[in-house]
Amino acid sequence: MDGEIIYKIATWILPVLLAITFHEYAHGWVANKLGDSTAKMLGRLTANPVKHIDPVGTILIPGLLLLTGAPFLFGYAKPIPVNTRNLKNIRKDMALIAIAGPLSNLGMAFLWGFAMLIAANISDISIAKGIFEMGYNGVLINVVLMVLNLLPLPPLDGGRVLAGIVPRNIANILDQIEPYGFFILLGLMIMGALSVILSPFINPITHFILSIFINI
Repeated sequence: MDGEIIYKIATWILPVLLAITFHEYAHGWVANKLGDSTAKMLGRLTANPVKHIDPVGTILIPGLLLLTGAPFLFGYAKPIPVNTRNLKNIRKDMALIAIAGPLSNLGMAFLWGFAMLIAANISDISIAKGIFEMGYNGVLINVVLMVLNLLPLPPLDGGRVLAGIVPRNIANILDQIEPYGFFILLGLMIMGALSVILSPFINPITHFILSIFINI
């Protein structure tokens, strides 16, 4: 394998794994706080990536997007199981559980930005370059996952949040759309519409976070 490709994968693999892992961990943590310990009992309330990896969503899709030079990178892990019977207010609590994932990505984006600031002060150029690029990738993948998941399309987190705040009749319509949500998302991606929808949000958010830590 070409050395440049190996380097590219090396600077992406940790940011992608952490972004997806902590996204799911955040869902499980909030669910546990709201009374549903299903994720905890199944060993999913952990920061161990192995427990959350989905062969297709965590490895195959990000890998293919990376190798083919796609305009943006994303992936997903095994969904955190939630038993709604353990929740006091299903719609409201599910919305809180859902929003926890994107918020975790926002927090990680800032942490990776801080890593870039540290890299800028490392004297060893090769080490600084590696950490800096990994930090940049970390900011980008977390912003992408946050924005993507906030799309108001079930079963994405944004769809669940929307279902928790709209009137019940509209929420019922969203529930009916959910089985087809993944195929709608896939269709948007194949047509190139997904990047058009996401870019106006991804670019300014990424620029804002980077501007806090580095001169751009």
